[in-house]
Amino acid sequence: MINNSAPVALVTGGARRIGRAIVQQLHNDGYQVAIHYRDSANDAKALVNQLNRQRSDSAVLLQADLCSLSSIERMCSAFQEHFRGCDLLVNNASSFYPTLLGEITEQHWNDLFASNAKAPLFICQNMLPHFNDCASIINIADIHATRPLKNHTIYCMAKAANVMLTQSLALELAPKIRVNGIAPGAILAPAVQRIDEEKIVSEIPLRKMGTVSAITDAVKYLMNAKYVTGQIINIDGGRTLRQ
Repeated sequence: MINNSAPVALVTGGARRIGRAIVQQLHNDGYQVAIHYRDSANDAKALVNQLNRQRSDSAVLLQADLCSLSSIERMCSAFQEHFRGCDLLVNNASSFYPTLLGEITEQHWNDLFASNAKAPLFICQNMLPHFNDCASIINIADIHATRPLKNHTIYCMAKAANVMLTQSLALELAPKIRVNGIAPGAILAPAVQRIDEEKIVSEIPLRKMGTVSAITDAVKYLMNAKYVTGQIINIDGGRTLRQ
């Protein structure tokens, strides 16, 4: 077990993209970090080695398939072996891809709901005994939880469930634990899909794509906003105002 008085954060999907940026920001802010990954082992190992070079024994890896409840349980048990408690949980891991009506399968449903709704719920449940007083949960939602994205029906449904999970747990876990959400807009292009960036930017009042720092700034705000719970913050450059 790591013996340290520094605050502790668990970030799911923390090896790449937005999750990686969140992990790096938390580590820079003095947190010990538990970095969950599923398949991105090389990225995860490179990140944890980098962080531990910066500050020894400050980062650990937790591998888990979040579609499996038993895997989630093992991950949370492994967390307990490393740390005495959790101050911040960021449910960031997410699957994202189109599901056109007429081509939807049960596997699409299971996969998208597992990563975006089911896993955050069961991670919260399994981590409940490990949260320190005044802990915080941040769920990464999506602006399309309330404004559907064409051809992404199941993803949008799952993110809508994520938003309701956030608001419901905020009531249930208060006053000990605060629960909030961040709904990103156009931050990073999907790794496996082409997008018309010019068209998207034309729909954003601020006339630019967001950067990962916009998300890490929101995480930092919610970590420290002691009178904020049950809120979903849109980080979208005003895009939802036009939809």
